[in-house]
Amino acid sequence: MAAVLPLTGVIRPYAWGSQTSIAELQGRPVPSPTPEAELWLGAHPGDPSTVIGADGPVSLAALIASDPKGQLGAEVAGEFGVRLPYLMKVLAAGSPLSLQAHPDADYARRAFAAQEADPDAPKNYTDAHHKPEMLVALTPFEALCGFRDPGESAAALEALGIDRLVPVLEALRKGAPGLADAVRTLLTWPADDRAALIDEAVAAGTSALATRLASHYPGDPGVLVALLLHHVRLEPGEAIWMPAGNLHAYVEGTGIELMAASDNVLRGGLTPKRVDVDELLRVLRFEVLHDPILPATELVPGVVTWKVPVREFALYRIDLGPVTPPVRLPGEGPRIVLGTRGDVYVAEAVDGTPVEITAGTAAYVPADTGPATLAGVGQAFVAAVAS
Repeated sequence: MAAVLPLTGVIRPYAWGSQTSIAELQGRPVPSPTPEAELWLGAHPGDPSTVIGADGPVSLAALIASDPKGQLGAEVAGEFGVRLPYLMKVLAAGSPLSLQAHPDADYARRAFAAQEADPDAPKNYTDAHHKPEMLVALTPFEALCGFRDPGESAAALEALGIDRLVPVLEALRKGAPGLADAVRTLLTWPADDRAALIDEAVAAGTSALATRLASHYPGDPGVLVALLLHHVRLEPGEAIWMPAGNLHAYVEGTGIELMAASDNVLRGGLTPKRVDVDELLRVLRFEVLHDPILPATELVPGVVTWKVPVREFALYRIDLGPVTPPVRLPGEGPRIVLGTRGDVYVAEAVDGTPVEITAGTAAYVPADTGPATLAGVGQAFVAAVAS
């Protein structure tokens, strides 16, 4: 049986990241020298984590490739091949992220194959996989997530008092069938009028969100598209779910993000990165999302999960008090355990050497470790393949 292994992730320094959140979580001095946006925990080829084995440090991706059935389990390896099917992140948004969506599995396969076959095709896709994702807040967290009722969106735009937005208002008054036209009109607004349009929207003073977004992305029509989405405010422990085709953007806060192991992102605005409006419009689902909040389910006292309809991943949170006995890790197959508070220990269920996890540190539990337990006092999140 394989041992539980300490795991070290990679921090990505995107400009929108926080200079305090991840450093504070890990107990490092703040502010950090540069923004720290995402702590990646997994085997994604873009930034695989490192595990400490008997022979020293090794890439988790290389370890899995050397023994896929042992590391992933025969069932997971048979279904997903030589790859960990999920990617866990600590996401720390110090400023708003891009308006974005992700393709479904079938579209991702076809689009990536077409892109690879055509050297002149726009490089929108990094792989052939979909990227459904969820986020659980660690701090108060703001996000834009899914289309709200078009009537509410029309009222918000009408309050700006900008006559040339009438075509957008007319589209929204058709309800969900008009969402595609409204979004297309805004994202393809004439370039020579964008700055003036957003300046007028800010000057109207009726939308604090538009004013805030425009301060980061002046002249970006995504500022107005944002008004068509739910503005979600999460308390710690609350979650949101972003399935394929769901237009969303994180605004501010720190959370645990878990997703299928892909980096396919289609952007439409609120970003200095590459934007492809036409491709984004192809993958968007123009439907009203009635409730963006993902409810928690308590499995046993101290252990909760947030159920999502995908096979690649499941997320659990375990809270251990001073008198809590060791808890068997939920989930099957390969698991990653991330500490977020206190001092906890992961070990094989029978005579295993425990691996200590403090806030911001992690451990990897191979499939052939078998049952494992979590003990100590604190809190940890467990990523696993859904059963």
